[in-house]
Amino acid sequence: MQPNLLKVDLSQLLIVDVQTRLIGVMPEADMVACLKQTGILAQAAALLAVPVILTEQYPKGLGHTDPGLLAQLTGVIPVEKTVFSCLAEAKVKRQFSRDRSQIVLAGMEAHICILQTALDLMAAGKQVCVAEDAIISRQPANKANAVARMREAGCIISNSESIVFEWLGRAEGDAFKKISQLIR
Repeated sequence: MQPNLLKVDLSQLLIVDVQTRLIGVMPEADMVACLKQTGILAQAAALLAVPVILTEQYPKGLGHTDPGLLAQLTGVIPVEKTVFSCLAEAKVKRQFSRDRSQIVLAGMEAHICILQTALDLMAAGKQVCVAEDAIISRQPANKANAVARMREAGCIISNSESIVFEWLGRAEGDAFKKISQLIR
């Protein structure tokens, strides 16, 4: 599939496993930045009616979604999973819309769940865009390796600001004003 600009009517945002006990073992400064960028994506998706899927990996052991992030995801119910690839969980797979060919990925960990999900989405014929500033691993080298592997597999590696401005497409309207405030 030839990469195209992201479009609001073709995109879905998948936020993977941003859970309290996982957050505690991530590099602190990187985690703060990751949460901020994931929040920007979540809020922009809400403003632009981009559907959001949220997962939690074994919440009994890893806790639930970060409360601050969850507050930005009004009406989004986390889907529990124990598999690493989100596509391997039937409840998640059912939430992907057939008419939404572009999947934007954010969350953790980059070298496990993000990587396996991205590769499975590519195999399923989706255009995958990874928000590099909204993914994280415990070890920066593992994230770098995952990003390189996803890029080599054909994923688009981008950043949250580029993604939301591709969704917007133009510098006008209420959504543009609100999103411009988010990224300041």
